[in-house]
Amino acid sequence: MNLPSFLWLWRIAAWSMGFALLTYFALAISGGSLFYLRSQGKTGPDFLRPLHLIIGALLVLLVFLLLSIGIVGTIGHFGSLGHSPHLLLGILVALLVSVSAISALNIQKYSWLRWVHIAINFLLLAGFIGVSWTGWIVVQKYLPKNL
Repeated sequence: MNLPSFLWLWRIAAWSMGFALLTYFALAISGGSLFYLRSQGKTGPDFLRPLHLIIGALLVLLVFLLLSIGIVGTIGHFGSLGHSPHLLLGILVALLVSVSAISALNIQKYSWLRWVHIAINFLLLAGFIGVSWTGWIVVQKYLPKNL
């Protein structure tokens, strides 16, 4: 079957993954600041928590954009899914980012969720490492040999 090149899709995915990792680290810095200030009995600047929530929402959008690109691109290129562990890791990252977001939105109501949120985000780091590694392997299958 003569399918169009999906190179443009992989470019969007590469930029989105870069932005997702940058966003994750921005969340680590802002969240770490919030945690430190709370441990010192301080509240910190008024903009910090809303900024953390906005960056978190951006991360959720980027992760689901990446999942969508991966599914569309893989089906478009191979005609089916499940060619590598990358799909399972991508779904795991999407699940972890969703649980992290839900816990973050409920921390004010249930303070014990703060520890769930922090633990999930450490697992999310491992997920990002795994999905980056397997993603690199997958992308090598798509790139034309003459690039």
